[in-house]
Amino acid sequence: RRHVGQETFAVLLGDDLIDARDPLLTRMIEASAQKSATVIALMEVDPAQIHLYGCAAVEATDDADLVKVVDLVEKPAAADAPSNLAIIGRYVLKPEIFEVLEETAPGKGGEIQLTDALKALAADESIAGPVYGVIFRGRRYDTGDRLDYLKSNLLLALDRDDLGPDLAAWLKELATGL
Repeated sequence: RRHVGQETFAVLLGDDLIDARDPLLTRMIEASAQKSATVIALMEVDPAQIHLYGCAAVEATDDADLVKVVDLVEKPAAADAPSNLAIIGRYVLKPEIFEVLEETAPGKGGEIQLTDALKALAADESIAGPVYGVIFRGRRYDTGDRLDYLKSNLLLALDRDDLGPDLAAWLKELATGL
């Protein structure tokens, strides 16, 4: 709180990697400035996977990649999910979020959930203005899952000029022995 003062700020979760060639955070900052709003990153996921994420109920806007968030649910069962738009680890927040977090009771897992605080903001625009979501359609790597962590490392390394060719050759050699 003391680091951001009264400024809008960004939070990036370390287990959610977004390819730098996809300017998600730039778009979120632009949307926040244009709408004077809190902005969260959303991504369409398979409904069978929605229970792993916070999920957004939204209304369309004039921008294809921007939606107004009207409600949020933390890790719902597929049958209870308001959409297949999952919250991914990027947030552009206004400083009022700290006051809301202080008043937020522990949620799922006995922890104070950012999703619950964002839900309160979406329900009452008088606190800090509206909440919007940028729908991300680029490259994202979820390193919070062990297998996805390994896949992410391989995919990112394969994409590098200094590592990719040698790694690809080694993987082909490894695969022939399986």
